Amino acid sequence: MPVETRIDEVRQQVDALSITTQTAHELMEQMCKLLHDRMLKYNWVGFYMLEPGSNPPMLVLGTFVGAMTPHTRIPVDQGICGAAAASGHTVVVDDVSKDSRYLACSLETKSEIVVPIFVHGKVVGEIDIDSHFPAAFSGEDKRFVQHCAEVVGKKLEKPAAR
Repeated sequence: MPVETRIDEVRQQVDALSITTQTAHELMEQMCKLLHDRMLKYNWVGFYMLEPGSNPPMLVLGTFVGAMTPHTRIPVDQGICGAAAASGHTVVVDDVSKDSRYLACSLETKSEIVVPIFVHGKVVGEIDIDSHFPAAFSGEDKRFVQHCAEVVGKKLEKPAAR
């Protein structure tokens, strides 16, 4: 199956999850499983959320699918995850061994994408995906993962969705 067809199918499943899940946490849990299971090069899928009131600002690991990581708390001024949260922009790294910001968590990880999640225009967290393949994230993947982040952000904006 062509990658674009798979992405279109999984995007439809993500959209369906946004309707059928009751809470943002449930949406993130099911999204992690879906992306990990259906997207062949998405070897670790997880969410980091900003800890309310932390000083300095801290990303805290939430739901994820994949190997355990030692990075359960990441200051916003550290790592690729921190860079995405601090800048509010998607970060795609084709070769983590060449990026000094990379916080090594697995020798198998070759590339990474991190997309911020916004609620009412403010970064509240991010979706982080690692791949065992170099340059695993195409422009189509980037648009798809950004869509996933938007779906979660919209769910978080709903008062009963937390």
